[in-house]
Amino acid sequence: MAQSIQLFKRPNIRRTSPWRLPTLFALLLLLSTLVVANEAKIADVPDSRQQCSGMYSRRDWGGSIDPYIKVDLNKPSSESSTESSIVSLVIFEWTDVEYIGLNTGQADGSKVYVCDKAAIDAKYCSQDNYGQFLLQGSTNGSIASVFTKAVTLSDDEPATVTYDVRKTGFYCVGSYALTSDEGYVGTVNFQNAFGKLPASQIAKLPFYGGLAIAYAVVLAFWMFLYVQYRSDILAVQNYITACAAFLAIEMVIVWGYYDVVNTKGNTVFSRFYMVFVAILNAFRNAFTFFLLLIVCMGYGVVKPTLGSTMTKCRILAGLHFVFGVVYAIASFLVTPDTAGPLILLVILPLAATMTAFYLWILSSLTSTIRNLTERKQNVKALMYRRLWRLLFISILIIFGFFFVNSLIFADRNSPDFIPRHWRSRWFVLDGWLNVVYFVDFLVIAFLWRPTRNNRRFAMSDELAQDEDGDGFEIASLAGSLDEEEGVGAGRRYDPVTRSANPYEAGKDAKKETEEAERETMFEAPDDEYDRWSEDDDSNAGIDESTPVQKKKEPGKDD
Repeated sequence: MAQSIQLFKRPNIRRTSPWRLPTLFALLLLLSTLVVANEAKIADVPDSRQQCSGMYSRRDWGGSIDPYIKVDLNKPSSESSTESSIVSLVIFEWTDVEYIGLNTGQADGSKVYVCDKAAIDAKYCSQDNYGQFLLQGSTNGSIASVFTKAVTLSDDEPATVTYDVRKTGFYCVGSYALTSDEGYVGTVNFQNAFGKLPASQIAKLPFYGGLAIAYAVVLAFWMFLYVQYRSDILAVQNYITACAAFLAIEMVIVWGYYDVVNTKGNTVFSRFYMVFVAILNAFRNAFTFFLLLIVCMGYGVVKPTLGSTMTKCRILAGLHFVFGVVYAIASFLVTPDTAGPLILLVILPLAATMTAFYLWILSSLTSTIRNLTERKQNVKALMYRRLWRLLFISILIIFGFFFVNSLIFADRNSPDFIPRHWRSRWFVLDGWLNVVYFVDFLVIAFLWRPTRNNRRFAMSDELAQDEDGDGFEIASLAGSLDEEEGVGAGRRYDPVTRSANPYEAGKDAKKETEEAERETMFEAPDDEYDRWSEDDDSNAGIDESTPVQKKKEPGKDD
């Protein structure tokens, strides 16, 4: 990513002494807007005289060509003067910035940066170096790692300068109109060996490719379980299936965007592609909030249906998506410099829907856990407590990263901030959030994965043990589920048979609870499943309120 850094600005002094530029490197602290491209504009106006970008050597990242920096300079098209002008040009790697400029020996620590007539008269340089930048510690006016040249501009053709990049670093191009008030315009092309993607973003290409593969693997395992237990799938698991498929496809599309930019550059197609990616991102955020909300409400596990609340959840998700798209489009059309108070009309609605989601999710999850705890639904409550811990840990990680980032960006006014962090900045701003999102989705998908008999177990109530340890029963809610799905009155599952021995029943209940907790909310222990099957076949006509006595020994009656 090219970065414009205010190395110096044209001094407001008479042309009789242009060699004294006390503000040349004094304004290094002023960082201008990021240039998201391999090419950057350069001109004789403030904030555009210098452009900087990180670059990788061919050995460090690989590629088909040798990396280079190409500078094309022209006279402004409005100028028709036949007189040629001279532009002082310097190209250097940031660690060599200390070599640029000669100390004047004055108390203010000022430096002489350009060799002009006044600098020649003051014996700072010779006529052979006229128009070049002065280099500290150089006996012949040159240093191998720093390139400087006096570029002569004419109306006939542009002047082109090429600098070969042999090592990875943060490179800068500085310019100054020496002999004319006409100025100059041009472009700086930071061409890396691997393609047209800025070096600060090339790491995103393998990163999103890896995420696409990771989501595809998760989707494959999920679909294996989904197909294997397709007759027992819950409604909430259908939403998770759609989300997993969307995430895998989205990561492929995002990876494709960076591959297109790396191959074709910043074309009209790549810009439309970027808008499409932003719309997908808005949909992902809305869908994720919606899915997390209905999960926290207990949809498909605690409640067979959400009724009118489901419609409200969908409306909120739709609004969040629309506001997210508007925000994404506005971010492309409006720059921070031109943004006025009206930008709040774009930001505030999105912030409002996001806040509504956060509050609703937390309150729903708290209510679900409290409800399950009061009803002694220990296994289900454990699952939602695990979800609560996941969200809590994620929030701690996010705030922890924000705190670390705040400490890092507190040093952003340092001249060495961007040269030091350009290779990792993409991960600090974007990458780690995608990692946290993936881990959260992976854990939720694991907790709510399809299992054998998960529908019956999810929509059943665990009856609490009394003080004598008497029993662990399942009172089915299958009737209400069938009614919702239009199956009809349906048959009701019989409760699990009790042991005539309270002590043995208590031990059995404890064992069954532990086995269920080791699995998931949706998977019943094998012996429980067998007893359910036997009850369904032999006791279909027994009412749930009728206690069923368990035989003490096989083949013998009480």
